Amino acid sequence: MRIAIVNDMRIAVEALRRTIVAIPDYNVAWVAYDGVEAVTKCAADTPDLILMDVLMPNMDGVEATKHIMNQSPCAIMMVTASVNRYAGKVFEAMGYGALDAINTPIWGGTELVKKISTIAKLIGKSPRHRIANKPNDLPLLIAIGASTGGPQALVRIICQFPPNFPAAIVIIQHLDAQFTPSLAAWLNEQTPLSVQIANPGSHLQPGKIFLAAKNQHLVLRPTLTLDYEPEPLACSYHPSIDVFFESAVKYWTGKGVGVLLTGMGRDGAQGLKMMRDAGWHTIAQDSRTCVVYGMPKAAAELNAAIEILPIEAIASACIKSVNSYH
Repeated sequence: MRIAIVNDMRIAVEALRRTIVAIPDYNVAWVAYDGVEAVTKCAADTPDLILMDVLMPNMDGVEATKHIMNQSPCAIMMVTASVNRYAGKVFEAMGYGALDAINTPIWGGTELVKKISTIAKLIGKSPRHRIANKPNDLPLLIAIGASTGGPQALVRIICQFPPNFPAAIVIIQHLDAQFTPSLAAWLNEQTPLSVQIANPGSHLQPGKIFLAAKNQHLVLRPTLTLDYEPEPLACSYHPSIDVFFESAVKYWTGKGVGVLLTGMGRDGAQGLKMMRDAGWHTIAQDSRTCVVYGMPKAAAELNAAIEILPIEAIASACIKSVNSYH
């Protein structure tokens, strides 16, 4: 993969260059020291990825991103001394098409390597020792939505997952954010897998369970990282199962299993239907074992579930999907 560096600080350029050349089959396409030079060079030689500084003389990274995405679009990752301090400019650049952002590495750049690898998968430029854009490069994703009666149902499922389970798992449980750390700790005691709070920037990994933990909607970003957003405000629940399911369908390029458990209302039904239409394996809990047969019933009415199963059979169905995937 050919990666360009745009940064007015020579020490930062060298740190980025060293990180890039240490990755097999990646190389530096060119270096620019301000936004004007970057726009010109990109038009003449468009790279696969640009590592774009935010603050620069003559033309900053935000304006350069805007021009490049209009004239010679390519993947752009914003690089800045402090993503938090310059969040406004970072988000503005993302509005023009930048994919992600990271703090400028000093030496080593482990987090930068991870982010470059993720973008490489997205654009089909993984190193040659891997098969570019192959879905099996990603683990199978199991997305689970639950509401009333959900914690007990979740335990019935995750306690059956074996150690070293090769699926990535995300749980959206309708619960106020103040209680989710306690739920995560309790679930951690019930499974050999690691249950973690989903934080902005979290990468989905095999054998890890991420739990939505804010009074906002958990979403999957194009970078295949987790994040939160307040919109849509009109949802009855924050986090919304539908919102996460829809983002997973949109951005997860590997295979997936959607599971909708006990709960009141219809949240998750439409998202599960989208999953089924996109080729995911979809499961809804049956009426007999639900505390409240609302959300799974709505999914069944939409023909969103390939399987309608009692709670005790759902883990086995997930394991079967994982085994057939690997």
